[in-house]
Amino acid sequence: MTPTRDAAPIRDDLERRLAAIGEPASRHVFTTLYPEAARAAADAADARRRAGISLGPLDGAMVSIKDLFDVAGEPTTAGSALRRTAAPAAGDAPVVARLRRAGAVILGKTNMSEFAFSGLGLNPHWGNPGNAADPSLVPGGSSSGAGVSAALGTSDVAIGTDTGGSVRIPAALNGVVGFKPTARRVPLDGAFPLSPTLDSIGPLARSVRACAEADAVLAGEEWRPLRPVPLRDLRIGVPRGLLFTETDADVAQAFEAALGMLGAAGARVADVAIDDLLERMAEATAPAPLASVEAAAVHADWIDAEEAAFDPRVHARISRGRTVTAATYIRMLRTRAGLIGACDDRLSPLDVLALPATAIPAVPIAAVAQDEAAFTRTNLLMLRNTMVGNLFDLTGISLPLKGRARPVGLMLLARHGQDRRLLEIAAAVEAGLR
Repeated sequence: MTPTRDAAPIRDDLERRLAAIGEPASRHVFTTLYPEAARAAADAADARRRAGISLGPLDGAMVSIKDLFDVAGEPTTAGSALRRTAAPAAGDAPVVARLRRAGAVILGKTNMSEFAFSGLGLNPHWGNPGNAADPSLVPGGSSSGAGVSAALGTSDVAIGTDTGGSVRIPAALNGVVGFKPTARRVPLDGAFPLSPTLDSIGPLARSVRACAEADAVLAGEEWRPLRPVPLRDLRIGVPRGLLFTETDADVAQAFEAALGMLGAAGARVADVAIDDLLERMAEATAPAPLASVEAAAVHADWIDAEEAAFDPRVHARISRGRTVTAATYIRMLRTRAGLIGACDDRLSPLDVLALPATAIPAVPIAAVAQDEAAFTRTNLLMLRNTMVGNLFDLTGISLPLKGRARPVGLMLLARHGQDRRLLEIAAAVEAGLR
C-alpha cells in the first residue's frame, strides 16, 4: 500500500507533499502546481474512504503529470518558452481525464527536456532538476521532473512519455521503476508529440505494482492484481555486443550481479544475437533519426520563425529531420516494419531481453550543460539501449539495482503486446533482487 492509502487522512498527506515540493531538493522539479484542485480531490477521496467507497487502486494516490499533457484552460508548454502563449487546451488529455476518474490527486506538472527531445533532462527555460540521489547530477530525460518526483516521494506515481527512453532513463538514474508500454496501447491524444510513431505514455513509481496500477488506468483497463511468474526457468536473453560497448564499470558490475542472482534463482540466462538487426535499423535511419523526421513535421510552422526561442540543442536535432524526403521517410517506415517482425521472431523463444537501462550512470550537470560535444556524446550513450525498445516496438521496464552510489537500472524488454506478462515478470525479478 502506498502512503496515501494508509490510515492517515489523504488531505494531511497532500499537505506534506506540497510542503516537500517547496524544499530545495525539489527545485525545478515542477513547472505548475494545482494546490486547490489537489486539495478538493484529496477531500473527496477522504470522504469516499469514510463512506467505504473506492474508485480503484489510484484513489487518493498523489500523481504528477509531465508538462506536455493537456489540462483544460491552460497552455501546454511541453517544456518550451515559446509555448507559454499557446492557446489554452480545450479539455484534459484522455490520460488526465482517466486519472481524475480513478480518484488520483493530481499535484501538478513536472519539468522535462524541451519538447521531450533529450535523454539528459536539462531545460534552459524552466531550470535543471537535480538528480534525486545527488542534485549536482543530471536527472535523466526527457521525463526529468517525473523521475525526481517519484524518487523523492513527492509523487506516488509520475506520468511521463517515452519516445527513446524518456521514462526508463530517468527511472534508472533516480533509482525508481519506469514502465514503457507498447506504443499506441495508451492514447496519445492531448499529449504534445515528439514522434507519433515512437511515442508512448508510461508511469514512474517506487514499485512495479504501483506502475502496473497506474498503467491499467492509463490504458483504460480493469485492474487485476499481478501474479508474479516463477523465476525458475524464466528465459532471459542477454544481447551482448553493440549494446554493451562503452558501458561504465559500475553499471556492468551491477548488471552482472543481478544476472547472477536471477540465475541462482533458476532463471535460464543465455546470450542472444541481435547486432544484425541493430545494424540494419541503423542503416534504415541513417539519413536522420525517425524522431527527428517526425518532429520536423510537428514543428514545421515555427521552427524558423521561432528559432531563437528554442533550446539550440533541441532545434539542431529537430532540424536534422528536415532534409529527409517523403520517399526516404516512407522507405524508413517500411524497413522498420520488416525489422519489427524479424525482431519479434528472434525474441519468440525468450521471455525477456535483459540489459543495462543506460550504459552510464548520471553524469554531473556541469560536465554537459555548456560543452556541446560532451552533451551530444553523453546524450547518445544515455539513449542507446532504451531506444531499442521504441525502434523495435517492444514493451520495456527499468528496475532499480540497489546499493550503488549512483543509481543503476536493469532493463527488461518483451515483445510488443506482452505488457501484462512483462509486468508480472518484472514483479518477480523485483522480489528476487531484494
